[in-house]
Amino acid sequence: MDEQAPEPGGFLPPSLPSPAPSSASSSSARSNLPHPRSHPLRAGSAKEDAARRYVEGRLLHISRRYTKKFQPVEESRLEDVKGYESMGQVAKDFGEIVDVVWLSGTPSLQIPYLLNIAGSVNTYLPAFPPSPKSTFRLLRKLDHAFSSLLKGEDSDTGEVLPGFERGMRGGMSKTDMVRCKGLVETARVLIVDVMNKEPELDENIEESGGEIDPEEDAEMDADEQKFEMDVAGLYEQTIMQLGEQLDGNGGFGVVS
Repeated sequence: MDEQAPEPGGFLPPSLPSPAPSSASSSSARSNLPHPRSHPLRAGSAKEDAARRYVEGRLLHISRRYTKKFQPVEESRLEDVKGYESMGQVAKDFGEIVDVVWLSGTPSLQIPYLLNIAGSVNTYLPAFPPSPKSTFRLLRKLDHAFSSLLKGEDSDTGEVLPGFERGMRGGMSKTDMVRCKGLVETARVLIVDVMNKEPELDENIEESGGEIDPEEDAEMDADEQKFEMDVAGLYEQTIMQLGEQLDGNGGFGVVS
C-alpha cells in the first residue's frame, strides 16, 4: 500500500506517504538510500503539497542553523535555533531530507530539491573542519540519486524509477544536467581542499584522554586510505551518466 505509518526516526511527517515495510529497506548498500514509493505523488495533490512544505521547512531550518554559526555566542544563545558546530551535524540533517525526497518517488520533487541540497553542501563544506565519514555518506546518497535520475532507473539495481515507466520525459532537463555538472565539478575541487584540513576530533578518536593504541592507529590509517579513495571517486556514477547525456561519449568532457 502507498500509505503507511512513518518509519521511526522522527523526520517523516504524518502527511508524507512512505513505502510498505517490505520495500522500505535500502535500495543500495553503496549509498543507503531508502527504496522509493511505487508511484509518484500526483501533481497538485494535497500529499505533494505537504511534501513540498515539509522539505522546504526543513531546508529553511538548516539554513537558519548555518547562519547562526556565524553569530556571536551571546546573541545566538538568545535564539531558539542553535548554530551548527560541525559538518557532521549538517550532513546528518541533509541526509534525512535526501531520504524523504527520495522516498517520495516523485521526479518533480527529487530533481530540484536534490540539486538545491548539493549546492548547499558545496557552500557549507568550507565553513567546517572535515567530517569525512558523514560527509562522504551524504555525498554517496547524492551520487546514487543523481546517477539514477539521469538513467531513469536505479543505478545499482537497474530497477525503473517511479515516474520513468514511460521513458525519460519526466527526468532531468538539459538545464538541470548543466547545473548538476557544475555542482559536481565544484564539489570535486572543494573536497580536496576541505579534506586537507585538520579533521574533527570526534570522527577519529574518543576523547578519553589516553593514547591511541596500535590497533586504533591502524584503523585510522585504513580510514585515511578509504577517504582518499572516496575523494577520487566523488560523484563517479553521476559523472559517467552526465558524460553520456551531455557529451555522448561516456566521458565528462574537458573541465575549463
